[in-house]
Amino acid sequence: MKLRKVTAASAVVLALALSATACGSNDKKDGGSSGGGKKIAIGIKFDQPGLGQKTPQGYSGFDVDVAKYVAKKLGYNEDQIEWKESKSADRETMLQRGDVEFIAATYSITPEREKKVDFAGPYLLAHQDVLLRADETSIKSPSDLNNKKLCSVTGSTSAQNVHDKLAPKANLQQYPTYSACLSGLQNKAIDALTTDDSILAGYASQAQFKGKFKLGGFKMTNENYGIGVKKGSDLKAKINKALEEMVADGSWQKAVAANFGPAGYKNEPAPKIGDVKS
Repeated sequence: MKLRKVTAASAVVLALALSATACGSNDKKDGGSSGGGKKIAIGIKFDQPGLGQKTPQGYSGFDVDVAKYVAKKLGYNEDQIEWKESKSADRETMLQRGDVEFIAATYSITPEREKKVDFAGPYLLAHQDVLLRADETSIKSPSDLNNKKLCSVTGSTSAQNVHDKLAPKANLQQYPTYSACLSGLQNKAIDALTTDDSILAGYASQAQFKGKFKLGGFKMTNENYGIGVKKGSDLKAKINKALEEMVADGSWQKAVAANFGPAGYKNEPAPKIGDVKS
């Protein structure tokens, strides 16, 4: 009889402990549905100046500014954000596993990706372009890239796209990072660097490169940046509303000017929600 009482008491203690643990598990995040939780995990790039960059002072860039604004509208202050690096190859998996509530990381909306995740937005229309030295005068159109050394990062399709569709005689160069391409462009080892114009503008806007580079303005493709969320998440509608408010109150244009202005980036107007340009 005494043994039964001890066992029953132990069961009560265990049940209380499990209950407390379950309650505590909700303290970190609010599940992404209503905001106001203690923490929200957001995915960004850590290595793209002007868009998403981790620095000793914190996190900066246009995507970061957009993410902060959205988080605020969802009920989270900046100190409640848990930033997580979202490399291009990991983004869908991070959303599917629930590692983050949403991702703002130069995340182009494509039919293939929409099979796996949902997108709010778009919040920026970018284009594939080239970055040139400021004194470059011989490259005025994509066809002028023929017989020129064209750089992009290893594994990127940007340079190959230009070669296949616009400048079949371009001499493709693959460097491990965009920073390496920039150094090559600066010392004339290459003639042009290609990727999204927003990414190029972000790199060119760095203080050490001020006045040294310019964008070609070729607009070779449309890249519709969206905010990725888990498939079926009710966050999509809430984020769309936040993005509309960001444009309406002028915060969107302010963020564009702050992050891309030094490179002379001629951005497209803020896109309408759901208007994905092909």
